[in-house]
Amino acid sequence: MADAERTAWRRRSTVRVVPPARPRKLAKVPFVELADGRLQGVVSSGSDVDRVYVSSIASGTHAYHCSTNNNRPCGGLRGAPCKHLHALADEALLQYGAERVARYLRIDVGAGADSARELLAALDGRHEPTPAAVVFSRFLRHLSYLELPGSNVPLPELHWFPATGVVR
Repeated sequence: MADAERTAWRRRSTVRVVPPARPRKLAKVPFVELADGRLQGVVSSGSDVDRVYVSSIASGTHAYHCSTNNNRPCGGLRGAPCKHLHALADEALLQYGAERVARYLRIDVGAGADSARELLAALDGRHEPTPAAVVFSRFLRHLSYLELPGSNVPLPELHWFPATGVVR
């Protein structure tokens, strides 16, 4: 790469966007990410439309946790991952693909996991409480961007955000 190209590359505030492995619906799991050494996200409650759960699985140790956004533990955590963790894992497989999720969590799933059940069966972790605030706060921040009116004017706060369809 020539010096001029390197300089131009450094000035750009866009990065290549990796599309989801497969399309996913956001109603049950509106937020899923591989971040902070965990597969983590927000999962909607099946029984209360006003309640969400923050679920996570740690990379390496495979410690898992699920609680409401105000840190009340999930009642489904009874010695094994709850249904919210299963939903989170299913959506992570759709979003990132089995190979990437397994590599991030540092698990060996052989030829690959096609379902959350297979992925979670490969874990050797235990329940370990983790705070939900950081994940839930990041989720709320992402939601706030949806409320902004459409505009072609750059937002200083989002100068790093990947742009699609921009021709330079």
